Amino acid sequence: MSRSADRRDEEIRRLLRGTGHPAVPSDLAATAVARGARRLHRERLLRRAGWTLLAAAVLVFVVWAAVARPWEPPPATTPPLEGW
Repeated sequence: MSRSADRRDEEIRRLLRGTGHPAVPSDLAATAVARGARRLHRERLLRRAGWTLLAAAVLVFVVWAAVARPWEPPPATTPPLEGW
């Protein structure tokens, strides 16, 4: 092997022999559970808000359609022709 390969191998061995795994905070699981609960709560709130907005939009549309009756033809705006 070349010197650079030997040096690289030695560097890898030194890193593997070094300190073990990094320390993990003791409250990591509790923090993850709390964050997950907050995220689920936020998603549930947004979903409810979305459905509420959709229901309100449908209600407004139904009321508008009942009042405006867009399916009926508009009334005639010209006067009737008489005396021809």
